[in-house]
Amino acid sequence: MPSPTQRVLARVPARLRPFLVRHRRLVKFLVVGGVCFVLTLVIDIELKFTVLEHKPVVALTVATLIATAVSYVLNRQWSFRAGGRQREVLLFLLVSAAAIVVNDLPLVVSRYVLELREPHVGPFVQEAADFVSGMVVGTFVAMLFRYWAMRRWVFTRPARPIAADPARPRTQPPPEPGYAAHEVPQDTP
Repeated sequence: MPSPTQRVLARVPARLRPFLVRHRRLVKFLVVGGVCFVLTLVIDIELKFTVLEHKPVVALTVATLIATAVSYVLNRQWSFRAGGRQREVLLFLLVSAAAIVVNDLPLVVSRYVLELREPHVGPFVQEAADFVSGMVVGTFVAMLFRYWAMRRWVFTRPARPIAADPARPRTQPPPEPGYAAHEVPQDTP
């Protein structure tokens, strides 16, 4: 029985399949990020308009923390599938803490440096500025940072020595980082 990834790839136009397979980690990371973005947005809005009405940075931080926990599970189980547990969890927490700061910075600048908040601006401008700075700019910059840091430090596979293969042409590119030449990921067609 084909995996869920194989079933989705079967529905993608044939000319796009090689690109998606070649960049499968990035595609999976972006899917997880999309799910967590929606989760962050829903929680942030709920908190901002209820219990944390006058604390938008705290609301965004709490929403991001919850989505980060979900992100860890999804990335660990699906996107990267690698790494030693104790070291991985510690590094994930460190990277996530830095990413939360990166995510919050545009909102802090918007609210408290540029003063895009009431009474300096109207409620609509305040909410639009909060959304653009916190959810769009902050999330985008934090996503770039997370992908780079997770791939580099958190979800890594120990490199296996690759024996010299005389049949392998020298012009062939090296295998994707994290995979030995003879490995094929489980979820590719």
